Amino acid sequence: MPPRTLASLAHALSVAPDLDAALVALGEGLAELDRTAQIALLHYDARRDMIRDRVQPIDGRIDRLSVETTFDHLPQSVRGSVTTGGQFIDVQEQPSEFGRMFGLRMLPEEAFLALRGLRFDGGLVAIIVMYEAKKFFGTRATERVAPAVALFELAYARFAEREAREEAVRTLEDVTQRVHEEYIRKLGAMEKELFETKEHAARDAGGTVDGERFLALEKELARSAEQLRKATRRADAVEHQAGAAVGQLEQAHIELHRRSENLRAKTRTLYLIERVLSIDAENDDPQQLVDGLLALVGNDMQAQRCSLMLRAPEPGALFLAAARGVAPNVQMGARSTIGKGVAGLVAANREPILVEDVTEAHGHPLLKDAFFTAGSFISFPLVYHDELVGVVNLTNRAHEGVFLEEDIERVKLLGLVISLVASHARLPERLIDLIGAR
Repeated sequence: MPPRTLASLAHALSVAPDLDAALVALGEGLAELDRTAQIALLHYDARRDMIRDRVQPIDGRIDRLSVETTFDHLPQSVRGSVTTGGQFIDVQEQPSEFGRMFGLRMLPEEAFLALRGLRFDGGLVAIIVMYEAKKFFGTRATERVAPAVALFELAYARFAEREAREEAVRTLEDVTQRVHEEYIRKLGAMEKELFETKEHAARDAGGTVDGERFLALEKELARSAEQLRKATRRADAVEHQAGAAVGQLEQAHIELHRRSENLRAKTRTLYLIERVLSIDAENDDPQQLVDGLLALVGNDMQAQRCSLMLRAPEPGALFLAAARGVAPNVQMGARSTIGKGVAGLVAANREPILVEDVTEAHGHPLLKDAFFTAGSFISFPLVYHDELVGVVNLTNRAHEGVFLEEDIERVKLLGLVISLVASHARLPERLIDLIGAR
């Protein structure tokens, strides 16, 4: 799946309100790869060892079908790998028959059927089914959609964790309510019977049988009170266990969110790298290429003012190759001395500079810049094979945002790819000639 689709899918899954919406987003991602391929989700009931039902996204809606078949119906060679999860396993034996059993639309030609188990809380909870026609050339849709399914698995775990937490809360409330109702019922019955016995004993003071019955009722009341205390302790224990389980689920949710954010960041980086390479492949004009590279970095970092400076032919100098949001009197090709100013220091040291709060950087050149309106900036070098290619400057982050330390790691990899493209496209030499010709 192209990184651009992965990035959009990651966003769609993060905002999906429920599992159906997440599955629809996954189905739309598959449709961009292969409109004939099908994907579905099988819910697995571990207590009964049954595949309960099939849920399939079709044209932006969800289609449900009750399957109610045992897990043992799957081939023995497949069951173990599906239970382990983590990758798609091909069903070699009669794939079309299993596709029909799962209620998939039959394909007219020979087809592949692949299964991937989804695990939660240490056990198998669902199975992803991929059904696609065999092709003589090209990569299978199952292989191309695998990264998207990995994203969906994170979303599935998030919904499963939320459902488990809600179920724990419901169970605790039900147990507490039952214990309380039983307590009220027994206590009321005992008090009523004791009251009736006392009245009867008062009317018949000489009756030894009623006196014995009165003592027996008092003992029964005491025994019921003790049983109630034990039941209350059991309810407290259940409440404690449920509270601990909810706490563990919350910690798991935090860890899942952290992994999801890391995966989303990596997906975004892959998308940016793909866009850099696409810009390089689509543009032969050096000015369009350098403008496209700068726009990509500026948009991703939300920088309203940014510039790209490349190594000048004369020693110890950089020249302005592309910019946006700069002063109107700044001309393309303007020189900057290496070792002086922000870009010059970054070029000399070949290390990025990050200022989160410019008011603390006394005497900084950007403080005198009327176009500098935000309190943070970042400048990083472009180096390829230990040779300086140029410097990228980013500032005026949108909505008065602040560049942070993690942004450094984000731009380092992107800067390396831009350095590679600039070097192979000979951008410094070609742009100097182009600017001189103007």
